[in-house]
Amino acid sequence: MSSRPDQAQQLRDLARLRRVRDRIDREYAQPLDVEALARGAHMSAGHLSREFRRAYGESPYSYLMTRRIERAMSLLRRGDLSVTEVCFAVGCSSLGTFSTRFAELVGVPPSVYRREAAAQEMAEMSPCITKQVTRPVRNREAPVPEPHLA
Repeated sequence: MSSRPDQAQQLRDLARLRRVRDRIDREYAQPLDVEALARGAHMSAGHLSREFRRAYGESPYSYLMTRRIERAMSLLRRGDLSVTEVCFAVGCSSLGTFSTRFAELVGVPPSVYRREAAAQEMAEMSPCITKQVTRPVRNREAPVPEPHLA
């Protein structure tokens, strides 16, 4: 008969873990640590880490970094931000840690990923679009003259 209270507690813990995971997904760019996540879930940091790993197969920190790297991949493919800007935009405070973790998860450093993503994007464009996109422009600030209609 003691299994009913244990089951009820497990369900409550799973609901709290789901809320922690949802918070990580939502606030990945914010400064999050296991202690803050545990406080929000009314659990100790150790208990949260053990239960999170049991439920999702990785620690809360690892899950957070995975979310950050996934978002970083998207920003790097866009190509309009530097690796450093992407690092800080996804909530990492150390470029070295970000680059190391990125390379571990993706297989290449962020700068290589960005360069390869840009090259692949260009390869997928039709030649006429590629020519237009890659055409050098000497002075982007100069106004484009309007065609004169007579």
